[in-house]
Amino acid sequence: MGADRDEFTAFVVAHEAALLRTAYLLTGDRGHAEDLVQTALARTHRHWRRVQAADVPIAYVRRLLLNCHLSWRRRLMNGEQVLETLPERATDDWQDAHALSDELRRALDQLSPRARAVLVLRFYEDLTETETARLLGCSTSTVRTHTARGLAAVRRVLTTRTSPSTDGSPS
Repeated sequence: MGADRDEFTAFVVAHEAALLRTAYLLTGDRGHAEDLVQTALARTHRHWRRVQAADVPIAYVRRLLLNCHLSWRRRLMNGEQVLETLPERATDDWQDAHALSDELRRALDQLSPRARAVLVLRFYEDLTETETARLLGCSTSTVRTHTARGLAAVRRVLTTRTSPSTDGSPS
């Protein structure tokens, strides 16, 4: 029992930061991300012997993290979204990179949970289409479809936000 606890603790120490980053990208909120990681790790702990026997325990935990997130989103889904206005574009320095990162996170917020999960897994976690499909429990063609639609939606959001004003007012 003590060895299992030590191995689980070592696993958490090794992977918690990566799981938190993924959860943050999925949720867009640090507090929700921490809750999501805690829920996934608590469920993992309950079945640690079985998880540990899996070929890649981190893949199991990522799948659990994703399933928990999608489940939460389904329960909390409503059609209304409150969006804040974006600040003016920053100059070409670290602030510009931060603003672009913020815009990308806001664009991700507007996607469906499944499309958001696909983009996060494919481009932030750098998983292949096959790995993403396995995690989501769908086909690779479904992953390709969600990737194409998700990227198109992100491009539309970013283009809309960065387009100069057409009413003659300064942007």
